[in-house]
Amino acid sequence: MLVQRRQMLAGCAVAIGCSNDWWMKLGLSADTRSNDDLRGLIGVTTGSFQRNFSPTPEAAKLCLLDLPKIMRDELGMRVLDVMTASFPSMEPDYLDEFRSRSEKAGCILTNLKMNQPGIDIGSENKDERNRAIAIYQKSIDAAEQLGCRWVRPLPLSELPSWDRYLESYRRLIDYAAPKGISLLVENYGWMKDKPDAIPSLIKAVGPGLAAAPDIGNWTNEARYDALTKAFPLAVTCDFKAFAFDEKGEHSAYDLKRCFQIGWDVGYRGPWCFEHFHSSLPTLFKEMIRLREMIERWTKESTT
Repeated sequence: MLVQRRQMLAGCAVAIGCSNDWWMKLGLSADTRSNDDLRGLIGVTTGSFQRNFSPTPEAAKLCLLDLPKIMRDELGMRVLDVMTASFPSMEPDYLDEFRSRSEKAGCILTNLKMNQPGIDIGSENKDERNRAIAIYQKSIDAAEQLGCRWVRPLPLSELPSWDRYLESYRRLIDYAAPKGISLLVENYGWMKDKPDAIPSLIKAVGPGLAAAPDIGNWTNEARYDALTKAFPLAVTCDFKAFAFDEKGEHSAYDLKRCFQIGWDVGYRGPWCFEHFHSSLPTLFKEMIRLREMIERWTKESTT
C-alpha cells in the first residue's frame, strides 16, 4: 500500500532544476514541480544567525521577525532557508507573522531544516522511530504554514539501519506530499566522508527526495567528488563559508571551485549562504562579500 501511494504521489514529488539525465541514471522519473523561480537567486540559512538571535529586539542582537526586511534592505537577497531552532516560537500566530513579514519584504521561504535534537528516524526501537516521525510531521505542518516547499530531516552521526531509514523517509514523503512539500537530504553526520551518500540515498528512497548539498559539511578528501555527484540532483544548496582571513580569503576550501562544480552540471541556484560571526555587523558585511562573489562568478560564467 505504501508503494502504491508513493507512485500516485510521484507526480508532485520534489522539483529538479538540473538535467533530467541524472535522474534517469538513478532509475527515477523527472519531477513536474520546478524550482525555476529560484534560479539565480541568493539567500541565507537562518542557522547563520543562531548566535546573534534574540527572542525580543535588543541592542546588538537580531530578532528573527526583523530578518526579512534586513535581507531586502541591507543584504540584497531574497531567499530564506529556515531552521526550527531559529524560531523562538513554533506557535501558529508566530509562524503567520514571520511569513507575513517575509512576503511583505519580497522574500521566499524555501526550506525548513528540521533540526530537532535527539530523535532518530532509523532507530532500532519502533516506538522511538514513531516518536521521531511524529515530531517531524509536526514540523512539516509548520513548513506548510510558512509556505515552504521543502523540509530537511537531520542525518545523525552514525548510519542507522538502512531499511528502517528508507521506510521512515518514505513515510515522511507520503505525509508531506499532499501538502505540496517534498523532502531534502543534506550531507551531514555519517555522510561527511562518503561522496556517493546523497545519490545513493536518493536512489534508494525513490521519488520525493532531492539533494540540498552543503559545500562545507564534507571532509576535504570527499568534498569536490561529492559535489560533482550531488549538484546534479540539487534543488537548493547551503553555500557554507567559514572564517575569512585578514586578506579576505577563504582558506578552508576553494569557494569558487565549489560554485563552478555546481554551475558546470547545470545548477543555477538558489545559493543560500551559511556563515558565522559573533559580530553582527561583521557577519552582514561578509554575507555581502559572499553575495558579490556569486554575482561575479555568475557573470563570468555567462559571458
